[in-house]
Amino acid sequence: MPPFVARVLDSPWCWFAARALLVVVFVASGLAKVVDFAGGMDEMRAAGLRPAWLFNAAVAATLLGGSVLVLLDRWLWVGAAALCVFLALTIAVVHRFWTLPEPQATLSMHFALEHLSVMGGLLAAAVAGRALQRAPGRGRD
Repeated sequence: MPPFVARVLDSPWCWFAARALLVVVFVASGLAKVVDFAGGMDEMRAAGLRPAWLFNAAVAATLLGGSVLVLLDRWLWVGAAALCVFLALTIAVVHRFWTLPEPQATLSMHFALEHLSVMGGLLAAAVAGRALQRAPGRGRD
């Protein structure tokens, strides 16, 4: 690996940028559910989740809380796990492509596959965070 690339990848800023890019979608969605609470409740109702206010609040808290843990690199694995559970539940509740007619089935399948890919990224972040935690002089929780 070229030295410049190694320096960039070893940089704390690169590690932060990777985490920030990974959670930007969760932060945006969580903030949208807080700022437009009524719209978030409409989403919950459309997914068949009631009481809509409770599910909207729980989803917003999960998205924002998990993102903060990942961004702060504190208990990153907890934040990543919470976001992974959220994504898995979203596939099971919202993107049930196996129950939908075409063309909705294909669109939902693509969303489900994207969710799985993001789950892989969250898992990779948890693994990388653990590796950094174990590095000499860099111990964290």
